[in-house]
Amino acid sequence: MKHTKLFTAALLPLALTACLSLPAGPAGPQGATGDTGARGSTGATGYTGATGDTGATGNTGARGATTGTTTVIVPAY
Repeated sequence: MKHTKLFTAALLPLALTACLSLPAGPAGPQGATGDTGARGSTGATGYTGATGDTGATGNTGARGATTGTTTVIVPAY
């Protein structure tokens, strides 16, 4: 019985504090900002394509003959 009274006396303050709630305290300081990661390398530049060849030059048409007669037709009014 002696132990029961002692046990009850010890638990009573603990039980009463569990029923009480106090407002939260102020927020703590903010932690330091972390370091930024390393920067990645830029990719290699691609090659420029080869220049195309110029197309073949076409032949000039055949020359007409300048001999012969020319006929002029004049309309009648």
